[in-house]
Amino acid sequence: MKKILITRRLLRENEDKASKIFKAELNLNDELYSQSKLLELSKDCDGILTSLTDKMDEQTINKLPETIKIISNFAVGFGNIDIEAAKKKGIAVTNTPDVLTDATAEIGVLLILGACRRASEGIENAKASNWKWSADYLIGKQLTGARLGILGMGRIGQKIAKISKSLGMIIHYHNRSKLSKEKEEGAIYHDNLKDLLSVSDVLSVCCPASKETVNMINKDTIEYLPKGAVVTNVARGDIVDDDALIDALDRRKIYAVGLDVYKNEPNLNPGYLKHKSAFILPHLGSSTKETRTAMANLAIDNMDEFFKTGNCKNKVN
Repeated sequence: MKKILITRRLLRENEDKASKIFKAELNLNDELYSQSKLLELSKDCDGILTSLTDKMDEQTINKLPETIKIISNFAVGFGNIDIEAAKKKGIAVTNTPDVLTDATAEIGVLLILGACRRASEGIENAKASNWKWSADYLIGKQLTGARLGILGMGRIGQKIAKISKSLGMIIHYHNRSKLSKEKEEGAIYHDNLKDLLSVSDVLSVCCPASKETVNMINKDTIEYLPKGAVVTNVARGDIVDDDALIDALDRRKIYAVGLDVYKNEPNLNPGYLKHKSAFILPHLGSSTKETRTAMANLAIDNMDEFFKTGNCKNKVN
């Protein structure tokens, strides 16, 4: 029986499944392991089931025991893992695509609605019982007829586009390649970032985190947006330069932001706290029981498939 380390607490049914297939070292206290403790616990293990909170950089991977043959990431993204370092050491890396598309897209649409319709301010006022209706009270931006720019038209971007189109938004997108007409469903393709941003009344960041996308939304690119645009991010915090986005809010270049992810989670840049128009969630993208269960099952199945066949359909390196 293969031995694996599971670095974070999973739902009970997932831990039971893993324990039936493997000799599973569980993290029952859901402790955030330091690099040194992770290395210590991985001794004699054949694989590691990681989460996004585990920073598997080159230094950590190079120090992993030679017995480790797979890192199965409990996420669709894998920006927390140095893919090349793992490949050089002969360690397979897998992810959990498809199963979290719907849940994450739902949060993506919530960010658009929350930012455009001033939900944070409304919630504060309702709780304080200090609001009074008037014709101009908390006037927000209507989605119907607004142009939605989607940066990264993968599975999640396409689902956000479909829902937003049903709300009357006009869909534009930028992707590494143009989609088929069937997948576009009437969305308008832009082959460069500047053109997309220039027509985005609302921007939804959905692209994967990579070396190429770090700080893609920055001081310079923000200027391409129409004045009063709304910026939302359901992808990864590294894609957006927080300081630049806060500066744009300060200057009223940006009307509002909706963020489910941001740099240095869970430590929010205090600059956002100055703005009532900042609608911010604590990384809830995949946070439904159905999705988290499916993600963990897939991460476990990825390891099982790899150990049985030497390969895995969700291998990313």
